[in-house]
Amino acid sequence: MKINSRSFLPALMLSIVPLLLRAQAPAAAPAAPAIQVPDWALPGSATHRQVAPPAGFHRPTKTFDTPIGIFEGQADIGGPLLPGSASYDAATKKYTLNSASYNIWYNRDEFRYAWKKLSGDVSLAADITFPNTNGYSDRKAVLVIRQDLDDDSKEAMTALHGAGLIHLAERPDKNASVKEAQKISAQPARAGDTPIRIGLEKHGDDFSLFVSLKGEPMHQVGTNMTLHFDAPFYAGIGFCSHVPDKTDTAALSNVIFENSAGKAR
Repeated sequence: MKINSRSFLPALMLSIVPLLLRAQAPAAAPAAPAIQVPDWALPGSATHRQVAPPAGFHRPTKTFDTPIGIFEGQADIGGPLLPGSASYDAATKKYTLNSASYNIWYNRDEFRYAWKKLSGDVSLAADITFPNTNGYSDRKAVLVIRQDLDDDSKEAMTALHGAGLIHLAERPDKNASVKEAQKISAQPARAGDTPIRIGLEKHGDDFSLFVSLKGEPMHQVGTNMTLHFDAPFYAGIGFCSHVPDKTDTAALSNVIFENSAGKAR
């Protein structure tokens, strides 16, 4: 049989070229591995209870010496599974903190932290809002003083939860469990409402919780809590989504940060 070269060669090329192109194309990048959240770290629900980490479980903190507003640096305390972030709007004096994180409780923490290192007395206060109206009910925006940046640091904190709970709590020693000293329940502020304002004051070894629920003057809730910190220590603001694989957001504005007591307002 006689082959017509004029028709055979174009047909041959049409069959070879796609094979050559496929051979030269870069291999598809492997899919990113799914984030594995341990069962104990999953958020609480009707069918699940979040519990303390296993004994000895820790992850290193990721620290960023990046100033933000009035704060010297930032950290993802406890090395959350997803990186956090923070921004500051000088015009509105608002800090926006983003974090996917397990909790600020039990014997270790995970949260985004904007901090300043100092000694002496401290007054911290902020208006707090949660821009995402569908976040987890136990998410926490916090004002917190810590001895160090490890996930199990001694600390004193006040927190506003997504569902409205406000409390003053402490981790009395490194790697100890957090203990609640004072608490108050409030209705979460709705869009257009005056934001809930919380304050934390350190006067020597005494710590006090201050609140303003609807724009009234700040007032102390309960009695003082006592905890000693060696100088220097860290003080600042933070946020925890309470869901290890889901990023959420808190906004803290009109922040007061004074190196003296009696200034929460």
